[in-house]
Amino acid sequence: MKTALITGISGQDGSYLASFLLGKGYQVVGQTRGGAKKGFPNLRYLGIESKIPVHAVDLLDFVAVQRMLQVVQPDEVYHLSADSSVHRSFQHPLETMEYNTLPVCHLLEGLRQEEKKFRFFFAGSSEMFGKVDQPPVTFATPLHPINPYGVSKASGFLGVQQFREAFGLFAVSGVLFPHESLLRKEGFFVRKVIQGGWEIKNGRKEVLRVGNLDQKRDFGYAPEYVKAMWLMLQQQVARDFLIASGKGISLRRIVEHVFGRLGIPMERVEVDPSLFRLVDVGELVGDSSPLRQELGWEYDRDFEQVLDLMLEEMGEAENKKGGAFP
Repeated sequence: MKTALITGISGQDGSYLASFLLGKGYQVVGQTRGGAKKGFPNLRYLGIESKIPVHAVDLLDFVAVQRMLQVVQPDEVYHLSADSSVHRSFQHPLETMEYNTLPVCHLLEGLRQEEKKFRFFFAGSSEMFGKVDQPPVTFATPLHPINPYGVSKASGFLGVQQFREAFGLFAVSGVLFPHESLLRKEGFFVRKVIQGGWEIKNGRKEVLRVGNLDQKRDFGYAPEYVKAMWLMLQQQVARDFLIASGKGISLRRIVEHVFGRLGIPMERVEVDPSLFRLVDVGELVGDSSPLRQELGWEYDRDFEQVLDLMLEEMGEAENKKGGAFP
C-alpha cells in the first residue's frame, strides 16, 4: 500500500485528492498549519474525515518538516498548502511570499536528504504567467506574474525545476488554472456568485457586489483536476504540465448563467470598483493537450455544466440547512 502525504489537506483540492487516493487504495496522511477546533468540514462533507490522520505542522519550520517526513515515510507528497488569495497577496505580500516559497524549499530539501525518495508534486498557478500576449498559455509563454501570489508561485515552480535538474529528484509542478467546486472558500469568485445568487433568491440578500467582470478565465472542475495531479506522479520521467480546460469564459458570462438559472435579473448585480484588483490579467487560457496526450488525462466539461452541478449542490444545501455549506 502506498502512502501519500497531502499538505493543505483541509482545502478544496486537498479534500478531493484525499478522497480520490483513498479510492485508489492509498493510505492518506494530511498536514495543516494548526489544529482545527471544529474538525475538517470539507473532509467531513466527503465522508472521509475519520479515515485520515492529520499532522499540525508549521511548514516554515524545516526541522518540523523533516520530522513529519521521517514519521510518515510517504511514497508521494502533494504540496497543495498555500496562501491562495490574489486579493490578500496585495495586502500581505511578504507573508504570501514567505509561506508560498519557503515550504517548497523545505519539502524539496527534505526529499533530497531522506533515504526513502518520495515523489513530489507542487501545485503551481496560472497566475505565474500574468499578462499573456498570445493565449493559450504553454511552457513557451514567458513568466510575467503581476501580483505577489503569482510571483510566489513562480518562485516555487522554479525551485522545483532547480532541485529536479541539480539533484535528480522526482519533483514536478502541475500548473493549475482556476478550478472550482463548492468546497472553495466563500471569498472566491465562482463560489461567491453561486452562494450570493441563492441568498438573493431566498430573500437573505439584496444584491451581489462584484469587481471587474470584463475578464476571461480558463475554469474547470476541481474533482477532475486532482486526477491530473495523481497522473503526474505516475510518470516514468518527471515532467511539468499545465492543468487546464483549454476553454475561456468571461466572469460576466458566469454571473449571467447563474442568475439566469435562478431567475434573478442582472439588475441585482452591483459592480464595486473597490473590489477590482490593482492590476488584472485580462484573458488567461491554458493548453493542456500535452497532459491529455501523454498521460491520458480526460476532461471535456464546459464550465456552464460545472456551474449547473454547483447550483444543484448548493440548492440541496439551501433546502436542508438554509444555505450552510458544507
